[in-house]
Amino acid sequence: MKLLYSNILPLSVGDEEETIIDAFNSQAEKADRIDIAVGYVSRAALDELNELIEKNGISEISLNIGMYYIEGMPEGSYHTALRLNEKWQESGKGEIRLIKTFKYHGKVYVFYKNGIPFSAIIGSANLGVLKLEANNRRQYELSAITDSEQEVLEIAEHVNKLKAANISANIKDIVDVPLIQETNTALSGIDLVTEVPTTNVEFYKRCASYASFLLPLKVPSYNERHMDDGKHYTKSNVNVCYAAPRSKRKSRDWYETQLTVAKEITHLEGYPKKNVPFYIVTDDGYWFKAHTTIDGNKQFSAVGDELIMGRWLKGRLAAAGLVNPVNDTQADIDRTGMITREMLKEYGCENLYLKKTGQTAMDEEGNPLDVWMLSFKPTDDTEEGDE
Repeated sequence: MKLLYSNILPLSVGDEEETIIDAFNSQAEKADRIDIAVGYVSRAALDELNELIEKNGISEISLNIGMYYIEGMPEGSYHTALRLNEKWQESGKGEIRLIKTFKYHGKVYVFYKNGIPFSAIIGSANLGVLKLEANNRRQYELSAITDSEQEVLEIAEHVNKLKAANISANIKDIVDVPLIQETNTALSGIDLVTEVPTTNVEFYKRCASYASFLLPLKVPSYNERHMDDGKHYTKSNVNVCYAAPRSKRKSRDWYETQLTVAKEITHLEGYPKKNVPFYIVTDDGYWFKAHTTIDGNKQFSAVGDELIMGRWLKGRLAAAGLVNPVNDTQADIDRTGMITREMLKEYGCENLYLKKTGQTAMDEEGNPLDVWMLSFKPTDDTEEGDE
């Protein structure tokens, strides 16, 4: 058995010693199957694992994750894992399973060739060791690699037992995984936007609804994302960033978003009046000024910065691991950054919910403005405080 280290740090490794990622790569090059059981993963590590599998021609992969079913799983990691699980199952390569019966905190990697396990890595390293990031770059892990036939067989049997139906299940078959909402950093430090404490958000959630409106998000399905016929919202509303740029030299910003509200909603009693500003507090703790504009007050947007609403809406989906921000929308030929119905469905919310809280707040000139709460919300959900 040989010791492995996650990083070359001051207490350091010698010339003949090996990092965990180097050992993983060297064993993967010789393997055709890999079985993994860990406590935690990260989005970046999941993507890295997929790349390593493809690079090394691995034909079978099993990833068993042990802590999240009981503790809760970060939504970005969850959606990334769902996507990889679907890809691996469709290709016949394998699956991702969650351990349900207990908290599993082991970290084991078993490498096979022609159905026989030939080596294993065991120690303190979760899957995040495959992709060093800012939050784990100075984290020191210690593992060991063994090619002892007896030890490898025992470790392989241990991982196989974790796949039993009474212990774990495929991640897509578990409908009650508790999800931990990840921070939407797209609005952090943006002018005209303030972060508010969780206690304030909870207060506004509890406020009775003096008026409320469900705002459907108009987006295409994935298969419709190239249908530029003006009927499928590929260049309008949430995806207006894919419309013709205002300047040939500069693409539209990916965060540029229009929330165009149907007249059936804008004509309802209590809907915000045209060009009358009000404050928005979002369900994840952001505060900014908004208004409705254009004929029929159908345009719903932030005041002073047309990207704020998109940073909030798309930033949430990006934080959840459902889409990656696009640097150049004109260069996004396959429209991987286009928001689709499938993304919203996976997020669990295909609508925005706008609620008048009955509260007011003073603007910079001392004028009292109404406070409205803006949330992502499933159609059949019931908001606290609604009457």
